[in-house]
Amino acid sequence: MQPFSIKLDDLLGNEIIFLLQEHLQDMHATSPPESLHALDLEGLKDPSVKFWTIWDGENLAGCAALKQLNEQQAEIKSMRTAKHYKHRGVASRLLQHIITQAKLKEFNQLSLETGSMDYFLPAHALYLKHGFTFCGPFSDYQADPNSKFMSLDLTCRVSY
Repeated sequence: MQPFSIKLDDLLGNEIIFLLQEHLQDMHATSPPESLHALDLEGLKDPSVKFWTIWDGENLAGCAALKQLNEQQAEIKSMRTAKHYKHRGVASRLLQHIITQAKLKEFNQLSLETGSMDYFLPAHALYLKHGFTFCGPFSDYQADPNSKFMSLDLTCRVSY
């Protein structure tokens, strides 16, 4: 069994397009339109965004993006694990990669917005496990009962 590999992705492959469509469908089914903050394919191609995929050989296992908000802060976008790879450590590997990349870019803070519904409880647990804490809205976000905001202070984070 070969280990997972993480690659910077150009968002052109059919596998990633399908996974992102599935992600957006789930977000539309779970969150009201005014509380939906997931980026579509074109939004993920913005120059402020770096997008990675994680692979198990030739099989796509998940994806995640890092969006630069300013010189000090970045935001995690589009974290998604493929259905057949849930509970296999894919999300933790991607999150560790994103944290490392944010540190290499010398960001001081890594933030994210996620849903407040029960559907998102596993995501909350993942981020809490990796040192994130709940916080108020950041960047252009507004307080919303359907959103939870989390952040990680990168200036005092110990590497894994």
